[in-house]
Amino acid sequence: MIGKFLIFSLLWSLLGNPFLAMLVLLIVIYILDRSFVGVLPSISKPWKRRRNAARLRQQIVLNTNDVAAKFDLARIWIESKKYSQALELLLEIQSRYEDSADYWNARGTAEVHTTHLEDGEQHLLKALDINPRVQYGEPYLHLAAAFKERDVNKSLHYLQHFQEIQSSSSEGYYLTGLMYRMLGRKDEAITAFNQSIAVYRSLPKYRKRSERKWAARSLFRKIIS
Repeated sequence: MIGKFLIFSLLWSLLGNPFLAMLVLLIVIYILDRSFVGVLPSISKPWKRRRNAARLRQQIVLNTNDVAAKFDLARIWIESKKYSQALELLLEIQSRYEDSADYWNARGTAEVHTTHLEDGEQHLLKALDINPRVQYGEPYLHLAAAFKERDVNKSLHYLQHFQEIQSSSSEGYYLTGLMYRMLGRKDEAITAFNQSIAVYRSLPKYRKRSERKWAARSLFRKIIS
């Protein structure tokens, strides 16, 4: 904090404007975070998603049978939380992806976030049956979130399965901590965040860069818990 204040004071004296100095400082902090930590959200990611979605829509207009473009667009809409639109597309292309764990993961995700919880659960479990490690166990996390208010025991059951797959991942423990926090289980959440930090510290150097943001987020969540 003192360091940031000193930098701000220096920028103020150089630029002669406190608002401009604050803007420059925030830009520097953002660039450093995106380069080395990754706690702050990406400004460019939503723009890239919109650009890719527009390109895929154009492809589909030119070729209504382009199932790969429809699948890619559906996944972009899931990332953008446009679950109904994604589900509509996924239903169109089911016959081409019957044996795809990624397809059933995407469809189940869209369903549990709309009004099709039972179908969504069935299809997420189908994805895991085809490939138990599909998307690094992501279906379990969607299921845990879907049942957190309806059936806490089922939610924890799915969460435990997710944690088994992500046991050596700082990200996995961070997400587990978030889920426990959503369930109001503060002690378990703090334990998971501590495990996330511990896993990060034990990783070899080449893996620390990709996991650093999850350890940083775990530390932040632990502090505010």
